[in-house]
Amino acid sequence: MKGKVIKVLWRLFGAFWTLVLIIFILIWHGVIGYMPDVEQLQNPIDKYASVLISDDGVQIGSYAHGSTNRIYVSYDELAEPLVQALIATEDVRFYQHSGVDMRGVGRAVIKRGVLRNTASGGGSTITQQLAKQLYSPHAKSTLQRLLQKPIEWVIAIKLERNYTKEEIIAMYLNQFDFLYNAVGIRSAAQTYFGKTPSELTLNESAMLVGMCKNPSLYNPVLHADSDAPLKRRNTVLLQMKKAGYLSEEAYTTAIAEPIHINFTNNTHSDGLAPYYREFVRLLLTAKKPKRSDYSQWNQEQYAIDSLLWETQPIYGWCQKNKKSDGSCYDLYADGLKIYGTIDSRMQQYAEEAVQKHMSEFVQPNFDREMRGSKLAPYSSDLTAQQRKDAIERALHNTDRWRSLKKLGMSPEEIRKTFDQKRKMRVWSYNGWIDKEMTPRDSVLYYKHFLHTGFMAMNSHNGNILAYVGDVDFRTFKYDMVSQGRRQVGSTIKPFLYSLSMIQGISPCEQVMHQPITLYDANGKAWTPRNTGAKRVGEMVSIKWGLQNSSNWVTAYLMGRTSPYTFVRLLHSFGIKGNIDPVVSVALGTPDVTVSEMVAAYSAFVNQGIRVDPIPVTRIEDRYGNVVATFTANLTEVLPARAALQMLDMMRAVIDGGTGGRLRFRHNLTMPLGGKTGTTQRHSDGWFVGFSPEIVAGCWVGGEERSIHFRSMAYGQGASAALPIFGYFMKAVYADPSLGYSVGTPFNVPAGFSPCGEQATVELHEPLSEAVDDAVDDVLDSILE
Repeated sequence: MKGKVIKVLWRLFGAFWTLVLIIFILIWHGVIGYMPDVEQLQNPIDKYASVLISDDGVQIGSYAHGSTNRIYVSYDELAEPLVQALIATEDVRFYQHSGVDMRGVGRAVIKRGVLRNTASGGGSTITQQLAKQLYSPHAKSTLQRLLQKPIEWVIAIKLERNYTKEEIIAMYLNQFDFLYNAVGIRSAAQTYFGKTPSELTLNESAMLVGMCKNPSLYNPVLHADSDAPLKRRNTVLLQMKKAGYLSEEAYTTAIAEPIHINFTNNTHSDGLAPYYREFVRLLLTAKKPKRSDYSQWNQEQYAIDSLLWETQPIYGWCQKNKKSDGSCYDLYADGLKIYGTIDSRMQQYAEEAVQKHMSEFVQPNFDREMRGSKLAPYSSDLTAQQRKDAIERALHNTDRWRSLKKLGMSPEEIRKTFDQKRKMRVWSYNGWIDKEMTPRDSVLYYKHFLHTGFMAMNSHNGNILAYVGDVDFRTFKYDMVSQGRRQVGSTIKPFLYSLSMIQGISPCEQVMHQPITLYDANGKAWTPRNTGAKRVGEMVSIKWGLQNSSNWVTAYLMGRTSPYTFVRLLHSFGIKGNIDPVVSVALGTPDVTVSEMVAAYSAFVNQGIRVDPIPVTRIEDRYGNVVATFTANLTEVLPARAALQMLDMMRAVIDGGTGGRLRFRHNLTMPLGGKTGTTQRHSDGWFVGFSPEIVAGCWVGGEERSIHFRSMAYGQGASAALPIFGYFMKAVYADPSLGYSVGTPFNVPAGFSPCGEQATVELHEPLSEAVDDAVDDVLDSILE
């Protein structure tokens, strides 16, 4: 009898293990439960955020789908204490097993199953935990729960066959979600400590590994007032001591330290250079332009984008280029490393310059001028009805209006909602403010802010060094460097003077300083006014005219050429968009971006060679393979002599003209050239300037042209825009780590004379529409 029982037991035992074996075989082949195929095992994590790295090696941003901000990190980039902490805490026999640790499983069965010690570990190895994170969905039934662990075992064994131990550790840390949009160890190190994984200290490593047990319960931000994160960190340190990674002395020292974090929960709107990061994103992900995607009033932008698609490799790069599998690159999932051109230090100086001038001078003075005005923030140029119409248009352009309209509400009903007070949070230079106001009031509140755009570029290779699209990205998304087009005022004058140099006019040529009347193609007279009363009725040089921004001298030069020839030259300088060939174009009526103006001015530093701005130098895949490189396009737009003559005149603007504040207020001593610009009624203030190595431009103005300073003292380019350039250049040249020297000269050939033989000419009746064939010949030779 006893023998029969034993035989039955053996048969049952054999049947049980046969069943177990069959189940594992079925699991292995994917018959039971989910089993990833070979390709999935070889590419278990296929979605990594792409990172944007500054020229000086600082990660300034990332691009990801939703909150999956996972950035690829290799094992070599992990700090040694981080790896040791993970192994000691989660899987001390990690290097002795092949995915499943049977000793650990047995220990877990005894402790949890027999002794009912639910606080003890579950016996899962690091590889099993990785398998669970990657492939194991939440169990929805008892059967699924029973099969979940065997499935994880099989996947763990397969992972061990496909990857080294080091790769498994890296994958585990790359996969884990540490909360606060910090998916993966790279994002976690940056979010909680402002570091890279290789820079993490012992205690920082222990804290992050401690969070792997429960990222919410042991989170030092969520539970800053609790001792749970500290206890968990110290538990990790104790495990490291038990595993032999820490001596008693090192352990005692480590647990005595409190938790120190440097938490930054950055979104795409936060951090350094948000406008630049968005600019790069839009460039890389641009789609091939289709006319049907552009409204009728925006057809000019369609033409500009189409030109960019054909001529700029970076524009639409993700769509233009294919991976080895034939699919397009995905900026949000392919883990690309994008090497940008901006320098994080120079970017910081640029943002500080914008913040300082806009918050301390521009906005306070504008608010002071608007105080008590019934038309505020609009100027007295508008009637009360025009102001009402402008506000109505602004309401129609809000998300609130569009959303309520989609719900079927009538305009009258929508307007009523705009007049109902509610609690709101509004932005200010001093931080966010909680206020009770109507939506209509909030629209008017933001209309009061003046805006700016600033960009600095290496004048020789086109690298964008700093990029500030406005005063606050979270509040004002519209980029006033590359998207906003505004009238440029007198900053256009150097291009007209360049045309005169091509014609053979000398900077020293003398003309009578008096009003000039020109006539357009229809015979309509145009007589520009001049600011100030300097040297009226006297003979002045062409150089003096640019130095002091004389509209009369400019009109005289416009009369020596044709608006059509001038517009052609402007386009050759890289100024895009439609420009009406009228005589008033000489005073800056075209709408131009800051980026275009900065690039155009680079020609004056480079003996006539214009350099296109480039925001990115190269792109690597997640494994470090270079998949794209970018260099600037160089275009000859001026003969060298004409460019050198312009350089001489534009230096005079700074050394004794409208840009002189850079010398006597900002105390800049490096060689400089540039030009201020102010449009009608002070709607736009401009300054574009350059040193031998840097060319930079700045615009300041209202959201609408009718929002502007009343006073020329505040609204002119020398007051509104130039100081931002001054603060920036002062900081850049004062930083020895950047390598710029005030002693570096402009590249001017020895013995060069800008004037040659000085000439005095009689003033003649301008021939506004006469096309100078000789000038056209020169332009043809340059543009061929």
